[in-house]
Amino acid sequence: MKNTVKISLAGLFLISASNVLAAPCLKVTLTGTQGGPPVFQGQAGSGTLVQYGDDENNCSAVNLQFDTGRGTTQRLSEAKTPVGKLQAIFLTHMHSDHTEGLADMMQLRWHFASAGPKVDLVCSTDAKSPAGHTLSCAQFAKHIGDALIQSGEMAQRLVENKKRLAGGPADLINLMSFDPNETVSVVWEKDDVKVSAVGSRHIPGHASYRVDTPAGSVVIGGDAGNDTPKPPRTSSTSSHVEKLAEGADIIVHSTIHPAMGPDKNSGFPPPVYFRQSTAEDLGAMAMRTNSKHLMLTHLIPPLGAKAQGPYPIPGGPLTELDYESAVRDGGFTGNVVVGQDLTTLQLPQ
Repeated sequence: MKNTVKISLAGLFLISASNVLAAPCLKVTLTGTQGGPPVFQGQAGSGTLVQYGDDENNCSAVNLQFDTGRGTTQRLSEAKTPVGKLQAIFLTHMHSDHTEGLADMMQLRWHFASAGPKVDLVCSTDAKSPAGHTLSCAQFAKHIGDALIQSGEMAQRLVENKKRLAGGPADLINLMSFDPNETVSVVWEKDDVKVSAVGSRHIPGHASYRVDTPAGSVVIGGDAGNDTPKPPRTSSTSSHVEKLAEGADIIVHSTIHPAMGPDKNSGFPPPVYFRQSTAEDLGAMAMRTNSKHLMLTHLIPPLGAKAQGPYPIPGGPLTELDYESAVRDGGFTGNVVVGQDLTTLQLPQ
C-alpha cells in the first residue's frame, strides 16, 4: 500500500512538472527595423514575427508575420521560422518597404510546398486615395508572381516539377481583407490566439493590429500617426492605436526621432515627418495605455547612420541612448527596446 502511495505522489510530481514545462508563452521578434526605403548596413525592411505556444514547442505553435519588407525571408530563417511555418501574414499598408519581401516568401512556399497549406494574407480592402489612385492588397496578392510568370521562369520550374501549382504563388494565398475603420474588430483567430485591427492614419488603407494570447498581448502599430496631418496637435501618435493598445503588454511601433524635425534643418520633408510618430510621443502613449514594454522599430534615422537617405542628421549619428532618452522624455517608465534586426522579447520574461 505504501508503494502505491509513493507511485501516485511521483506521478503527481511528474504531472506538475509537465504543467510547468508547458506554460504558455508569447514571443515577439523584429525581423526588420529599417526605416523607409533606404538601406543601411544590411538591415531588413519592416517586419515583426509574433509567435505563441508553450515551452515544449519553443513558443512556436502559431507563427504570425506582420509586414514583409525586403530580407524578411532571410531574417525568418535566422529566427528558425521558415516561411512555410507561417499560418498568417498581416500587412499594415501598401508601402514597398513593408511589402516587397512577400513575393520572395510566396515564391519559396510555391517552390517547395505547392501542396499547401495556403497562408492567410490579412490586409485592407481596396482604399481610394484622395489623388485618385487605388491602393490594393488584393491586386498585389493576385499578381505576386507575375514577373516570374512573364519571364518564363515559372514555366521552367513547372517543367522541372509538375506538382507545383500552375497559377504560381498567388494560388497559395488565402486573401482575408477587411475594412479598417475606427472600430476595433477581430480579423483573424486560431485556438487561443486572436488578432484585432483598427484603421489608423499614414496612407489610405493603413491598419494597426493587436494580438491577444493567454501569455500576453502585443500591438503592431505599423507607421501610424495622428489623424491631424500636421501641427497644431497635442501628439504625433494615433488615437486609434492608443485605443487598440490599452492595457497591452507590448507595443511595437515605427518611430522617428525629433532630430529629423523641420525645426532642426535636416531637409527631411515635413509631410513625411508629420505622418510618423516621434519617440517622445510614443513614450507618452505607452505610459497612458499602461503598457509594460515599448519596442521601437522602423527607426528614422537608423542607429549610427549619418543620414536618412539623402537627408543628413543634425548633430551626427544617433545612439540607442538618444532614442531611449526621447522615450523617457515622454514619461514612459517601462522597458524600452530600441530595435535592431532579430531583437526578441518573450513573455513571461
